[in-house]
Parts: sequence; C-alpha cells; structure tokens
Amino acid sequence: MTYKNHKQRLLFVVNQGSGNKDESLSQLIINHFSKSEIAIELFELPRKCTVEQVKKAIDKTKPDKVIAVGGDGTLKLVAECLLNTETPIGIIPAGSANGMAKELGIPLNIEEALELVITGHTQKIHATLVNNELCIHLSDIGFNAYLVKKFDELPTRGMLTYAKSAWHAFWNHRKMEVQFKINNRNIKTDAAMVVIANATKYGTGLKINPNGKLNDNVFEIILIKEYAVMEILKIWISKLPWNPKKIERFQASAVQITTKHKVHFQVDGEYLGKTNKVEAKLLSNAISVIMP
Repeated sequence: MTYKNHKQRLLFVVNQGSGNKDESLSQLIINHFSKSEIAIELFELPRKCTVEQVKKAIDKTKPDKVIAVGGDGTLKLVAECLLNTETPIGIIPAGSANGMAKELGIPLNIEEALELVITGHTQKIHATLVNNELCIHLSDIGFNAYLVKKFDELPTRGMLTYAKSAWHAFWNHRKMEVQFKINNRNIKTDAAMVVIANATKYGTGLKINPNGKLNDNVFEIILIKEYAVMEILKIWISKLPWNPKKIERFQASAVQITTKHKVHFQVDGEYLGKTNKVEAKLLSNAISVIMP
C-alpha cells in the first residue's frame, strides 16, 4: 500500500500480530501521517515471513528509512535485510518485551515513536553473529533461554505469564558445565547461564550488562555461576560491583563456548532449541538506527 509521493519515503514493515489485537497498527500509521507530506508505504508481514520477502519489498520501494513495527523479532528481520547498509532503521515498539526500544530510549507510546522516526538522529551500532544468527540485543544459554522456552509455551502474554515461567524455570532448570578461552585464560566452570551481551538489559528492564555499549568494538560475556537474582538486583539498584564468585564479566570480539551436554539457547528472545556449542563474533558498525 502506498500513500503520497513526496520528498521523504518511509517503508513500514508491520507485524500486525504484535500489540493490541483490537487496534490496527497499519491504520495508526496511516492516520498519523494523513496530513503529512511524507510518503509512506506499508508492508504487512505474512505468516512465516522470510528475509527474502522483506528484501523484495525494500528493493521495490527504495525507501529513505525502513521502520520495524512490532517486537524485537520484527526488528531483527528488518536488520537482517539492511545489514552493512546506510539505510536507517526506525523502531515502533509494539511487541511484548520491546528490548531494543527500551535500550535506545525510544518511546513506548506509538504516536511518540512515530514522531521520533522523523525527528530522531541516526547512529551506527554493532551487532553480533551467534551461531550464524544475527543478534542485536542479547543471546544466552541456560536459565533465561529455558525461561523463554516456557514463556513461549504458555497461551497468554504479559508480566504474570513471565513470572509463572520464571518460577517454573527457577525450580526445574539445572546448572551446566561450560568451557571457553578468553584473554589467554581457560574458563571451565558450572554455570546457571551465560549471556552474549550486545545490549545492557533485558526487555523486563533487568540490567544484566551495566557497562555495555552499542558502539564500541567488543561485546560482553556475562558468566552467571549461581542463580544470582538478588546479586543482579543489588547491582541494578546500588551500582555496587559484582561478587566475582557469583558473576563474572568478560569482553571479546569473538568467542567459542562449549558445554558438556546440550543446553537451551535463545537469540533476541527467540528460542532456538538446544546446543553444546556457541560461536559468537562482533559485527562492527552493522546497522544504522534512529534514536532520540
């Protein structure tokens, strides 16, 4: 669908399955720009949409900006199409977690986020490639990946569902034996969870990587040896240093992590099954994003 034909052309990639099912995201966008001279085009994601389908829509439209309307999964799909290009990506947060929108300070109010698409500035950020999957936000193995799996299996969404999933994961998940080498140091230990952290915090607001930056030349590896929820909350609230007996942080531009047995694995909130090897590398200046 095309609306107007003026100086600036925006392509909105819309996941209509996100957000409030009683409210058409596409109609909200059309209404917002109804009195504007900006040309907008809408591509509503079909079920099981492929990267190639989105690329085709981008190539056909030749937009000045591409706007991901949905959750982190929609953003990832758009970013895969625009990796290592100069085309800016806007974010309209309409998912259940909206981790990257929160990370970048993008308003959760859709009208305000639509305005930011026009008024915001563009910045290059890095990403990571984790087991050949693009990761913009956070990937991990262990406890949180298991929690994501349980969350996906429940019929409802929201914080209550998340709390139920967390409670189940806390009582049913077991620690894993992990091994990796970094800075000439061999790490071999039991762990509850290992995070490949491109960003600083999860969509829930929990800050897992307080000192992370999206525009440096490293990502962080957060090794959580115990189920240290209180430790993370202490750091989040008080800014005190981590207890290294419970949590360690490393920086790298590449790492290979192996586990004795296959463990749960997720990337940007998408559960990807079990694995016993995680290979991650930095993708420097990978995408351009529109932010405040």
